[in-house]
Amino acid sequence: MPLGTFGNCPVGVARAPGDTNVDLMLSKLIAARTSAHDASMEKAAGSQPSHLSRRAALKAIGAGIGTVAALPWLSDEGMLAFVRIQETNAAPQLKVLSPTQFATLEVLVDAIIPTDERSPGAKQARVVDYIDLLLSESDRQLTLEWFGGVAALDAEAMSRFRAPFSRLGAGQVDAILQTISRNERTPQTPLETFFVMAKQATVYAYYTSNIGIHQDLRYKGNVFIKEFVGCQTVDGKDCQYCGQKHL
Repeated sequence: MPLGTFGNCPVGVARAPGDTNVDLMLSKLIAARTSAHDASMEKAAGSQPSHLSRRAALKAIGAGIGTVAALPWLSDEGMLAFVRIQETNAAPQLKVLSPTQFATLEVLVDAIIPTDERSPGAKQARVVDYIDLLLSESDRQLTLEWFGGVAALDAEAMSRFRAPFSRLGAGQVDAILQTISRNERTPQTPLETFFVMAKQATVYAYYTSNIGIHQDLRYKGNVFIKEFVGCQTVDGKDCQYCGQKHL
């Protein structure tokens, strides 16, 4: 199974063979985001942990085995900050994650949605910056779950390959993700639960980014179109309009 298709469902939906229809991708994305928007987003004031023990973080991710809550939305201020990060391509200005945690997550999200011939991947789309902004607006429990997941991922990497996850080779990353994505629909372990949570966040963030919307989905909204031309792949051609290839 190639990178970018871990688990029971295609990770980056547009990466799945035979599932590159832009309208389908948009409908799936909208459905997922609507579900998240309807979920509770209650925040605890001043809840950000300044110093969290590894034990507390691992306990938090373990307590949520099999249940992955819908992600909250970024606030308007958070989205504006995410847009600025993409526009300036500035160095990360971390609010919650440590540099080590950030590096671990960059490797993970880039394995979930890697760069391909169609568009850059999750790392270039600044997905981990999105996650850091999201955690800065979220309650303590969600932050603990992410910290615990990152710690568990590094522990797995050290146990199997004697190196932190951020320093593994592509084949080693692939091997770990093959393992922790096996039970994506019904996760049984803390790492499996974290994978589902990280995949959800990666897809949300990627298809909120400029790269995801305009380069991967080829969205051309807010542009006057004199003539609507249907996708040419139905005529056995590569489509110059949406970028899809005839299979």
